[in-house]
Amino acid sequence: MTAAGQEVRAGARADVHHRADVCVVGAGPAGLTLALLLLRSGVRVTVVERSRSHRREFRGEILQPGAMRILDRLGVLAGARARGCHEHDRFRLVERDRVLLDIDYRTLPAPHDHLLSVPQSHLLTELLLRCAEFTHFEYVDGCRVNALLRDERGWITGAAADGHVFHSTVVVGADGRFSQVRRLAGIEAGRSEAFDQDVLWFKLTKDSPDAGHDVRVFRGAGTSPVLAYASWPDRIQVGWTLPHGGYRRVVAEGLDHVKACLSRAVPVYADLIDAQITSLRDLSLLDVFSGRAERWARDGLVLMGDAAHTHSPIGAQGINLSVQDAVVLHPLLVEAVGRGETSAAFLSRFEERRAPDIATMMRLQGMQSKAMLSTGPFATRVRPGLAAVVKRTPLYRKVLRTIAFGNPSIEVAERLFTTR
Repeated sequence: MTAAGQEVRAGARADVHHRADVCVVGAGPAGLTLALLLLRSGVRVTVVERSRSHRREFRGEILQPGAMRILDRLGVLAGARARGCHEHDRFRLVERDRVLLDIDYRTLPAPHDHLLSVPQSHLLTELLLRCAEFTHFEYVDGCRVNALLRDERGWITGAAADGHVFHSTVVVGADGRFSQVRRLAGIEAGRSEAFDQDVLWFKLTKDSPDAGHDVRVFRGAGTSPVLAYASWPDRIQVGWTLPHGGYRRVVAEGLDHVKACLSRAVPVYADLIDAQITSLRDLSLLDVFSGRAERWARDGLVLMGDAAHTHSPIGAQGINLSVQDAVVLHPLLVEAVGRGETSAAFLSRFEERRAPDIATMMRLQGMQSKAMLSTGPFATRVRPGLAAVVKRTPLYRKVLRTIAFGNPSIEVAERLFTTR
């Protein structure tokens, strides 16, 4: 047996060996949702996570109704909500005091008729608690995968990390947009610079939540758009969009210049920005890109979530798509384990099923980007009138439902069992 071309010798050091049907690398919403679904079907699962704590800093924490519906079905959503969250009724594009776009989520069917800002640590805690109810679950954290195991045919049969060897029938790469598993498998990321943006992200502390709990994009004359929304318990998450490379030019003028630009862009938070942004270290520069891996499967391995398809933060689709990935991949892996069929041809059925949904969402994100972030006097004049017209057409509800629910035909398979 080899690990990425290197021999793994059990006697060479005191490695701990683990055995499971499926080894999931990455304990984010995608990996843990998939793990829970597989465990419910009797599949033995080991989850490997690089971080030692899921209470680390996260930025993407908005759940769309589609993800909420699935997590609710799995008995996870209520517990995550109980730990603290904020509901958001609307998504609004605001220029000064003028609302240019107003997307009302309350027009969707209850109970998932809103956006939900919930810290990822709350969601991951609940998912882990549900997984831990199964005796055939193992969780190994603080463990960075650095090699893939291969048999004499070259098929992937597990993963290796410092001090650990994980043997499995299938390896799932659910380790994010900079996936180590994808790199070790020799799969190109398929990165695209279609959005051509940097995002400067930071948090502000606010004693009382904003009225209405809207997710808002602020636009102002001569300023770049700013996304802002209430975040539990008393934070405002803020993302300032800039053209690629724009951050360097702004920062070159100094901290006071950065704060002045931000205050002009989002005047409602000007006082908080002035008081709480005391250093450039209070700001995080995000590398925004989209992409789709050149392939999602090798013999014995499949990619999912951001490891397979990476999205812009526009439209808050990351968790939504990842959770739906888990639902689609679940029955395929149950069958793969039951039949011992782990060829790339078989596992590629996952990509075949999901490719149209991912392509649709990437197109919608491109449309959203142009609608919200495009600049110039013509766009500013036309945008509100066009939005008012579109909102009265069937197209509006179709687009809203797609953004909110993704593919509505994706349903949790309640009774799936291995046939070993």
